[in-house]
Amino acid sequence: MIAARDTGLVVFDCDGVLVDTERIGPEIVAELATEAGWPLTPDEVRERFLGRPEPYLYEQVRAHARTPLGPEWLDLYRARVRDAFTARPFTMPGVRELLDALDARQLPYCVASSGGHDRIEHSLTVTGLWNRFAGRVFSAEDVPRGKPAPDLFLHAAHTLAVPPAACLVVEDSPAGVTAALAAGMPVIGYAGGPTPREALAHASHGVIDDLRVLVEEGPHGL
Repeated sequence: MIAARDTGLVVFDCDGVLVDTERIGPEIVAELATEAGWPLTPDEVRERFLGRPEPYLYEQVRAHARTPLGPEWLDLYRARVRDAFTARPFTMPGVRELLDALDARQLPYCVASSGGHDRIEHSLTVTGLWNRFAGRVFSAEDVPRGKPAPDLFLHAAHTLAVPPAACLVVEDSPAGVTAALAAGMPVIGYAGGPTPREALAHASHGVIDDLRVLVEEGPHGL
């Protein structure tokens, strides 16, 4: 594990790392894809799309659907996720304790998410986290290529003037881990949600099940 003195920025994915939306989103995608004639289960959705940008999701569903789909399909998906998460706005366990510890150590952090800016802001607002990240929120909308390409992470590091090697990424998706590695950033896989540990085994700095481990003494502690 890299030492705290070597870490200049902690980069969090949003869905499934900060907020508990990765159980909601795949269920809604599965419902909408099935309605369009492409039967999918939530587990199949996670395997295909976890960590991928929303436009990629839309293009894949449109290509496999048996009924014509327009851009409004993505708007419908976003609205259903928004409504569902508003009804059940939960953070992942240990998020607030981890952020408090990073603040106490004056260690900067940001969000780099495949979701759009509206979705990120809504998720962080309803969970009470928005003020902690405002001004340090990066979306796949900001770059030409989303995860698993490195563009989003490199954009965040460049904007905040931190060398990629001094960033530590916390990701819950295989695509996100691959993107961090491609960006030359140390990355920890987070398996505290629905993603199995083995899917994150390529993370350079191991896999954790509890975010609070990052502020404890031990091999993963900052």
